[in-house]
Amino acid sequence: MTSLLFDRAEAFGRRLNWVNERICALLMATLVLVIWFEVVQRYVFHLGFTWGEEFSRYVMIWAALLAVPVGAYHREHIGLEFVLNRLSPSRRRFLRLVLDLIGLAFFLFLTSYGVGMAAGGRTQYATIFGMTMVVPFASVPVCGLLTSIQIVVTLLREFAPPPPEVAP
Repeated sequence: MTSLLFDRAEAFGRRLNWVNERICALLMATLVLVIWFEVVQRYVFHLGFTWGEEFSRYVMIWAALLAVPVGAYHREHIGLEFVLNRLSPSRRRFLRLVLDLIGLAFFLFLTSYGVGMAAGGRTQYATIFGMTMVVPFASVPVCGLLTSIQIVVTLLREFAPPPPEVAP
């Protein structure tokens, strides 16, 4: 029963990561195209479109924050590898557990704080687009929630009990 739970959690985390990686790639492609357009329109055609700078800023923020859960899923986020590599396997495992729990607490806090921040964006407006800042500010709680989920998946993956051996 527990093995099925761990397998389902891992499958969910893998699918979530797959989707998230594609969204990040799409956002980065959009960012490159918008900046390229801005350079061409400004220096080749001498036009004065101003929306690209603000739009690319919002896309970059979303791309950067959506990359955080990808790093958490692959355990490629900022860590203490120098210290971890010098520890015994049991101490390394304990330190990873402590760091994961600290990270989980931080990202859950970030999610909670970010919801309030995004709600507060209803009264602030983007200068060029005239839209509220809810969408740009929503990147913070989305990042926090997705990273929290991926840290839990990583914890289950690493600290799950090994499957029982089947007798021949």
